[in-house]
Amino acid sequence: MPERKSFLLRADAAILEAMQRWANDDLRSLNAQVEFVLREALRKTGRLAPPTEAGGTGKAGREDAS
Repeated sequence: MPERKSFLLRADAAILEAMQRWANDDLRSLNAQVEFVLREALRKTGRLAPPTEAGGTGKAGREDAS
């Protein structure tokens, strides 16, 4: 299992409420929903590799062009 780290997130109350509703719809915790949204945004921008076949999350970071 990958190492997990904790950090404090300050966000507008309306954003947190919307994320909580979305999490409830998807049967996820708010924390899992925030992580899901961040992971999807990182993948879309090419900053996180797609998940591996074994179910991992891939490796973070970009390839060096040099």
